[in-house]
Amino acid sequence: MTLGTRLFTWLRGREVGVDHLGNRYFTERKTRAGDRQRRWVMYNGEVEATRVPPEWHAWLHHTVDTLPAAGRPQPAWLKEHIPNRTGTEDAYRPPGHVLQGGRRARATGDYEPWRPS
Repeated sequence: MTLGTRLFTWLRGREVGVDHLGNRYFTERKTRAGDRQRRWVMYNGEVEATRVPPEWHAWLHHTVDTLPAAGRPQPAWLKEHIPNRTGTEDAYRPPGHVLQGGRRARATGDYEPWRPS
């Protein structure tokens, strides 16, 4: 987070909650008449937008106005967060990708390449 974000948070922010990842959520102390209240997050660790849980994402984007309940039990089917791996060695590369050897399975019989006339 930048110095400007820290300063803005210190001067105008009011902390409203913390999620299970340690991210802290803020609102403006005072809002001008007719304006929507600003909401923002200060990440714990790496700044990665996918680390905001769904209930906090809904609150940040004004989908809901109630704050998420702290310590709410998570559904059994919910998987642990996996960070966005684009641009890293762990990024997904489909078969035929240049970094996967550049070879892909031959096309089936329903494929007909375009040939200019």
